[in-house]
Amino acid sequence: MNTSRRKFIKNTSTAAAAFTIVPRHVLGGSGFVAPSEKLIVAGIGVGGMGDADLQRIHGSGKAEIAYLCDVDDRRAAASVKRFPQAKYYKDFREMLDKEHRHIDAVSISTPDHNHAIQALAAMQLGKHVYVQKPIAHDVWEARILTDAAKRYKVVTQMGNQGASNDGPRQVREWYEAGLLGDVHTVYCWTDRPVWPQGIAWPSQAASVPAELDWDLWLGTAPYRDYVDKLVPFNWRGWWDYGTGALGDMGCHLLEVPFSVLGLQYVQDVHASVGSVYVDEFRRGDFPESCPPSSHATMTFPKTERTQGPVTLHWMDGGIQPSLPDELEAGELFGDGGNGILLVGTMGKVLADTYGGKARLLPTSRQASVPQKYARVEGQARGHWAQWVDACLAGYGRKEVSSPFEIAGPLTEALLMANLAIRGAALRVGNQYPGRSLKLLWDNSAMRVTNFDLVNQFVKREYRSGWEVNYTF
Repeated sequence: MNTSRRKFIKNTSTAAAAFTIVPRHVLGGSGFVAPSEKLIVAGIGVGGMGDADLQRIHGSGKAEIAYLCDVDDRRAAASVKRFPQAKYYKDFREMLDKEHRHIDAVSISTPDHNHAIQALAAMQLGKHVYVQKPIAHDVWEARILTDAAKRYKVVTQMGNQGASNDGPRQVREWYEAGLLGDVHTVYCWTDRPVWPQGIAWPSQAASVPAELDWDLWLGTAPYRDYVDKLVPFNWRGWWDYGTGALGDMGCHLLEVPFSVLGLQYVQDVHASVGSVYVDEFRRGDFPESCPPSSHATMTFPKTERTQGPVTLHWMDGGIQPSLPDELEAGELFGDGGNGILLVGTMGKVLADTYGGKARLLPTSRQASVPQKYARVEGQARGHWAQWVDACLAGYGRKEVSSPFEIAGPLTEALLMANLAIRGAALRVGNQYPGRSLKLLWDNSAMRVTNFDLVNQFVKREYRSGWEVNYTF
């Protein structure tokens, strides 16, 4: 069924209006769900991480996986076998159109470029959403999803499960106890990407696998012929679909500084990127693909928890900051390939991916401070159950670790860094004006004020019939 976009919007608007008089599935903050009832969940994108998400949600013991949707039957096979009672769809629009009255919440684990259109459609129907990181592909999309969570009063959670670890809470307690002084500089780094980047789009088209609906997979992205090895993993390195290493790991690594320091929106950002050489004399320019490595430097304005602005360095492709003097011989810098370092006027904290193994530097330094913040049962493994419990309780009644009010600005920050990374690759004649420029950001207008070329990436053009429509 190829539900037209116009019909879909009409149906979802009608459903949202009718929702307030349906007593069975109470999805806002004004109703009550009996403790004996389970959360009825639909999954969009149910292969790989999507399957893992549904297992965790179902494993809470309080959720029923009732609907599955995936554009690729091969990727969906494990979930279809695992949840044989669930009804299966290929088009999320058809599923929501037909089944919205029977769905309480939606788990979304699709390529980045379709997160916003799928999440917004569910939210407009009053459905709680769990969305894999990053919640959006573009800055504008992150902003509208943050706003939509409040407008439609739904429980939201981003899939950066490290936000439920003890580490971010422990570091915040150390910080508020004064052990670090004022944190003014942060470093986050990763050895990703582990997929191809800095390459040209394949010149040879391939046959679309019979199990894959290529048009539905493309969704909001411009139409292109199918090529080998793009699905299910390597799309991450192409700007039309993915958000590079920042989108893959940034939400995990930036969680600690955001939750500890109360960071919000970027004030300015500058980036440098690694080069690719097509031979010993010529450097290749492949603006459709994320670069093989990058270093983005973001400035955040003073917050209620800092004494001044905060500088955050993002590094990927194996680039790492200088080793701190306090790191002792034989000690891993982060977890070896990824890490988080907070630098304060009185101390430093080092942590692994997901905020794990947070430790003061030097590690011989001991500190015991009172626990101020409640821990999540099961830590990262409890991230999904925490969301299920909050959905059953209703909007605003239970805390979640990564609601869109936090996840939205965090996602915006890493997408702002991507603006600078993309800007550094833009060629004007024989020049690259974005490579020596600090981009200045007007947060209210959602616009870079001194390099207009990158504003095309703040809100991209959507393929006809796949527009994301939202008005503040």
